[in-house]
Amino acid sequence: MRKRVFSGIQPTGSLMIGNYLGAMQNYVKLQDDYDCVYCIVDLHAITIQQDPGVLKARTREVTGLLLAAGIDPKRSIVIIQSHISAHSELAWILNCFIPMGWMQRMTQFKEKSAKHKEQVSVGLFDYPALMAADILLYNTDVVPVGEDQKQHVELARDTAQRFNNIYGQTFVLPEPLIPDIGARIMGLDDPTKKMSKSETASGHAIDLLDPPDAIRAKIMRATTDSLREIRFDASRPGIFNLLTIYHLFSGRSQKEIEAQFEGKGYSDFKKALAEVVIEGLRPLQERYKELTDDPTRIDSILAEGAARARPTAEKVLGEVRKKVGLG
Repeated sequence: MRKRVFSGIQPTGSLMIGNYLGAMQNYVKLQDDYDCVYCIVDLHAITIQQDPGVLKARTREVTGLLLAAGIDPKRSIVIIQSHISAHSELAWILNCFIPMGWMQRMTQFKEKSAKHKEQVSVGLFDYPALMAADILLYNTDVVPVGEDQKQHVELARDTAQRFNNIYGQTFVLPEPLIPDIGARIMGLDDPTKKMSKSETASGHAIDLLDPPDAIRAKIMRATTDSLREIRFDASRPGIFNLLTIYHLFSGRSQKEIEAQFEGKGYSDFKKALAEVVIEGLRPLQERYKELTDDPTRIDSILAEGAARARPTAEKVLGEVRKKVGLG
């Protein structure tokens, strides 16, 4: 039997090339070797207040973009988190086994709570417990994540181990899978910070559905430095980030790219980068348009995904309920 992959993606903000290069392309490749469950985590999204209409629209948009990127609903399961109630129920049960100290160590909560301060919800604090439930419900072996989410996967593993120690073998112990390159695409406006959907500055990121002129404008304004040599140097975050994007979209080696732009300036490089990104996104944008031309197609795929995922989730939850004495 093939190992199981689970990964979730929030339907908040527009998906960007950071999501595409750091996660979505990897999702597509994983389908060849694993049984994959990809989940649009709308329950996680409401840990911060959302406009209901926008959240519903974003949920369908994210689904469409995953499919357009190459997720095959015949080979992988694509679901919406809130469509399967076992996620919420298992999260509550796990809450009763996760020590407060574990939750208080979560660095992402500390960062997010600093932004929202008195508006921080209990749900935002409890986010890792729901993420653990998402993962453990599907007997997950591997969770592809960025470095910033690794701690949450480790908490899921620790929680599974704690439960197994008390009640006997119940949960599979998941492992994080972090891509070697491209896992942290940085902001165009500030290359010292990860490209993020929560950032609203117009020049921060390239959205997957941006038209060509918007892509060109954003790249031409991207932060570089006062030097001129175009080479992969991690100590120069601006040009290093742009070269990484070029490398990942073009598939060319670092040496080939450095040779291509030897003696040329940033303007020439940025123009070439813009065209590489535009052409790289063109197939995805065309497939997305085809998918969304039929408004029922995405909902049909999601309904089928839930029907395929629910038996596994309910079986795991049923075993947990029995072991803790519920029902």
